[in-house]
Amino acid sequence: NAMKDERQEIREAIQAADRVLNCLNAARDCLQSAGNWGIADILGGGMISTFIKHNKMGRAEQELAAARSEMLSFAQELKDVNDALDIHIRIDDFLSFADYFFDGVVADWMMQKRIGDAKNQVAEAIRQVGQIRSQLQRL
Repeated sequence: NAMKDERQEIREAIQAADRVLNCLNAARDCLQSAGNWGIADILGGGMISTFIKHNKMGRAEQELAAARSEMLSFAQELKDVNDALDIHIRIDDFLSFADYFFDGVVADWMMQKRIGDAKNQVAEAIRQVGQIRSQLQRL
């Protein structure tokens, strides 16, 4: 029955990873779109492109807030897997990355560079969560 419990813990951790990745992918898409509308804005798009850009940035912030919450849940699931299987996913490293990531995603997205920086950070978070998810699937 311990084996069944371990499988369940792994399944829950993978599901938690999927929830984080869904939020991060949605945030990435919003940032991509905000960046595109920002370029239109720079090229003289006017009020409409400014409004759409701000709307997309607001959506990205919402997705990142959801991702932060899901990341905490994912970290808890990883601890359960670690306790059950003693596999040593480096949770502390992962959590410090997550803390750094969310501290670095800034609310002032107005400049294109900020949008680009946020996109890079989101891509790195997607890579790290995906890497851990792959490890879980191999268990």
